[in-house]
Amino acid sequence: MLVLMRHAKAESSPSGPVGGDIGRRLTRTGRADSAAAGRWLAAVGVVPDHALVSAAERTQETWASVSEASGSPATVEVSQAMYGASAHSIIDCLRLVPESAGVVIFVGHNPETEALAVGLSDSEGHRDVERELRSGFPTATLAVYDVPMAWHDLAPELLTLRRTHTARA
Repeated sequence: MLVLMRHAKAESSPSGPVGGDIGRRLTRTGRADSAAAGRWLAAVGVVPDHALVSAAERTQETWASVSEASGSPATVEVSQAMYGASAHSIIDCLRLVPESAGVVIFVGHNPETEALAVGLSDSEGHRDVERELRSGFPTATLAVYDVPMAWHDLAPELLTLRRTHTARA
């Protein structure tokens, strides 16, 4: 399975030790929503064992809360290359995931995460779930897909969207 997640609500300007957009941290609401996302993943039985996370402070904080709340034992890859990466570049990163990974999560930013979420769908998922995906991708939103092929064969329009969820505490 593949989970795509947009980071949770972040500050409008950086307050941590890292400056610029990459240094923006989660708000209190963002931290609570991230934990809610982790609890939801655990409740639906989709606990990641491999994580790809953008190097931005807010995505790393999002993943930390999701991981703790879900009980995820995931191997984590934090990458500067995934900060601002195009949907195609993110697919390239996902193709490098070890074949032993069963549930992979990507934690990133919009508009790239939303573009990736829409682009991966084969449009064969339940109509309401597909419609929800295409209605927007707010902060702390997750999209869950079946991955019926090896990670290295991942390509656009091949994954069936199973569920979406916007986590709110």
